[in-house]
Amino acid sequence: MLDIIYRDGRTVAVNKPAGMLVHRSWLDSRETVFAMQTLRDQIGQHVYPVHRLDRPTSGVLLFALDPEAARLLTQQFEQKNIRKTYWAIVRGHLPSDGIIDYPLKYCPDKIAEAHTESVIQDAQTACRCIARTELPFQSALRYPTSRYSWAELTPHTGRKHQLRRHMKHIFHPIVGDTNYGDLRQNHAVAAHLGTQRLMLHARSLTFRSPDGGQTVTALAETDSQWAVWLEQFK
Repeated sequence: MLDIIYRDGRTVAVNKPAGMLVHRSWLDSRETVFAMQTLRDQIGQHVYPVHRLDRPTSGVLLFALDPEAARLLTQQFEQKNIRKTYWAIVRGHLPSDGIIDYPLKYCPDKIAEAHTESVIQDAQTACRCIARTELPFQSALRYPTSRYSWAELTPHTGRKHQLRRHMKHIFHPIVGDTNYGDLRQNHAVAAHLGTQRLMLHARSLTFRSPDGGQTVTALAETDSQWAVWLEQFK
């Protein structure tokens, strides 16, 4: 059962768990559980995904309940009228706030987009430090302690793995990121805190509902591994 955090006559938003695929994918042909099919069976009607979250990312995932609503919501994404905020735990102490304006090379999927050319795309992310902490375990050879920040990230563009790649670019990789992160840091965190997931969570999504036109903000609570981290910032 998925946690439904918002529903009206034409849209439904859920809190996707980390590790769940949005829909069937060649990336893992053996997987049998997907958010799209789970929600369809749960509410007893067809649903239409209008955006996606990477498999290891948790948080707000929005679906339309009819094709026209899907078109209208997709249009809002394309016109950048939807606001998304993410929470992340990152290595090191972040500045208070700033904008990461760093173009990213589009990386086609090896199978689905095998003949697509790689291009450079503009990419911007707003970054705000919510809190900082220093923990009494070693994750780098030079330092006896480890520093972390709890960050709020707001993407102004929607590039592939944008948040993960931007945080790597500014030398504050997201904890638990096995593609762009610090593997030594990840191992230390798993050993001392017991968390092993990518610490990236789609916290909120604000959109205009096709069912009446009202502005809606869907808010997703964090899971038990996040609870371990948030305790470190008290």
